[in-house]
Amino acid sequence: MSSSLTAIPSGPAARRASRRVLIAHGQRQIWVGGDAPVVVQSMTNTDTANAVETAIQIKELARAGSELVRLTVDRPEAAAAVPYIREQLDKMEVDVPLVGDFHYNGHTLLTDYPECAKALSKYRINPGNVGKGAKRDTQFAQMIEVAARYDKPVRIGVNWGSLDQALLARIMDENAGRAEPWPAQAVMYEALITSAIENAVRAEELGLGRDKIILSCKVSGVQDLIAVYRELARRCDYPLHLGLTEAGMGSKGIVASTAALSVLLQEGIGDTIRISLTPEPGGDRSREVVVGQEILQTMGLRKFTPMVIACPGCGRTTSTTFQELADNIQTFLREQMPEWKKIYPGVEGMNVAVMGCIVNGPGESKHANIGISLPGTGESPAAPVFVDGAKVATLRGERIVEEFQEIVLNYVKTNYSKPVAA
Repeated sequence: MSSSLTAIPSGPAARRASRRVLIAHGQRQIWVGGDAPVVVQSMTNTDTANAVETAIQIKELARAGSELVRLTVDRPEAAAAVPYIREQLDKMEVDVPLVGDFHYNGHTLLTDYPECAKALSKYRINPGNVGKGAKRDTQFAQMIEVAARYDKPVRIGVNWGSLDQALLARIMDENAGRAEPWPAQAVMYEALITSAIENAVRAEELGLGRDKIILSCKVSGVQDLIAVYRELARRCDYPLHLGLTEAGMGSKGIVASTAALSVLLQEGIGDTIRISLTPEPGGDRSREVVVGQEILQTMGLRKFTPMVIACPGCGRTTSTTFQELADNIQTFLREQMPEWKKIYPGVEGMNVAVMGCIVNGPGESKHANIGISLPGTGESPAAPVFVDGAKVATLRGERIVEEFQEIVLNYVKTNYSKPVAA
């Protein structure tokens, strides 16, 4: 009897065919769509008018791995600060492209502050917040014309919390005329998708190149997001920005975002992502970057930083030593990556195992590039270390953390150093 294993998919679906959009600043080029890697982006929560504070946060987000950073441009003071923010980032050699987030008065700000319009690498326009009635078309056109003038890509970002009410009324009227009207949820989905696509078509008619448009339809429900993006992807070939809007705080926001985005990414839907976490009071804004990276890396779509495999602990591991070591080495690896990625190509694919007892410890350690099996409760106070499957050392005493870190660093230097030019 033949095995059916060959029929089981071994990874995410092939990326759907879509156009590519280039987002650039200076020599830094980020491609979104097509066969380009899924891009991780984030957004500041500082007052953009406070240029110094905003520049510092952008630097932190970029250092954490955000490949695009969006900032609010909501009033004249914010628009006036954008060129200065860009200048400060350039002085700090932070070349991350900036995305301006516009609502309500974007047409005025982009027109009245041309240096802001030029300093940004991309605009985000919400078609539900560009004006009402006759003003809507005029103000939308003003923003698109500025984008075309300065050759800037645009994300047309629809959000169900600020949907174009005139368009929604039109869709509802059309639905009322159906022999079998759709449920309210389906009408909302249709309004979101129609808004995104119709405004993209309108932008092209106004002179914005098709290779300058990215779409998004943000909602806060997991199943809603999956349904909307499946249909949006079916109907268009624009690159798509994924994100569960207002995902929430802590584990709720992380789990909800992961549940929604992973399904879509597995189906090949999505070209750039943002994890909209609510930070805990005083929390680190860059957490949303780390979560986005970890979603992509654990799915096998990209590699950002060496992965640490660690056991959950049980009655055999009453000591906290393995927990402390796992946390230490994970923090150490992530902190090194901004420099390591420049001098140790490929290091982001390294796997490190930190195990807490003899049950699975040696086996898991052998599967990793570098692994350590710490003693569990009642075991001999010795920690064997494995490198590429072979035991190379046994650590004991009070300096296990430091000694293991040294082994990791030596492995990186030995296996990932750039070859010296002849």
